[in-house]
Amino acid sequence: MTQPAHRPAPPPPGSSPSPSLAVSDEVSEALARRAPVVALESTIIAHGLPRPRNLVVARELEETVRAAGAVPATIAVLDGVPRIGLTEEQLERVASDRSLRKLGFRDLAPALATGSSGATTVSGTAFLAARAGLRVFATGGLGGVHREWVSTQDESADLGLLARTRITTVCAGVKSILDVPATLERLETLGVTVLGYRTAEFPGFYLTSSGRPVDWTVREASEVAAVMRAQDALGGLDSALVVANPVPVAEQLDPALHDRVLAEALAAADRADVSGQATTPFLLAYLTEHTGGASLEANLAAVRGNVRLAAEIAGHWAGTVA
Repeated sequence: MTQPAHRPAPPPPGSSPSPSLAVSDEVSEALARRAPVVALESTIIAHGLPRPRNLVVARELEETVRAAGAVPATIAVLDGVPRIGLTEEQLERVASDRSLRKLGFRDLAPALATGSSGATTVSGTAFLAARAGLRVFATGGLGGVHREWVSTQDESADLGLLARTRITTVCAGVKSILDVPATLERLETLGVTVLGYRTAEFPGFYLTSSGRPVDWTVREASEVAAVMRAQDALGGLDSALVVANPVPVAEQLDPALHDRVLAEALAAADRADVSGQATTPFLLAYLTEHTGGASLEANLAAVRGNVRLAAEIAGHWAGTVA
């Protein structure tokens, strides 16, 4: 029997109601008939890809979800309204409006209160998707524990949010510019289950493998849906399920090139005294430039694979796939 989508508990008496979510007709109808839906983040569109290719990719990812029999729900905040599923006009706005902010979970309340617009990161997207009743989310790579954490205490908000949000997140691991072993330790501490999809090693975002093991491996999307149902049956904390899906070997960034350029990027960031939130965009931009765009292509290959897998998982979760 198909399990109902997880929905958060109502607010306690006397508290302020949750902000209204603007769920598109397509997504709303799909949820009503318990059809498969896949949440997609908008930061990759607004901030992660060059224009005008970003709009082409945004449309491609939505079409990939539809081709698999699911409904795409690209998420963003426009004029202070959280949008779950975008119209073509709204998608074009996200791709073209350079004033859009980057909104993590912590930024949502100020954005709504001030009528601001922004593209949602992993934490922002996962939260809004779960609030709307979605259970499957596809992204590229998660944020995590940054290098030099001992001195900077820099850790992505993605981890804490996933520890308290019941959503299945399909990703290619965490960004390889981060401290991968420390990130896996944090996920364990936070109680977030990680499944390797057809792999016994945690993916390395641009690379097929980070060289670190995963405790659990699944072979089919139906097995992921079974784990989701087991999560709900157990009850307890509303933590996420991370499905680590590696980029194919043929489409990964050359490992030697990756290691060399990443070392150069870290040294360049140190010389330029780049720190805090500026570190990740600096390193990613350096990798794109100094790999001749190869890192961007590996990133896109990973995202495409994650979206395809997420749509398949959503189908099994909804019971539309035998």
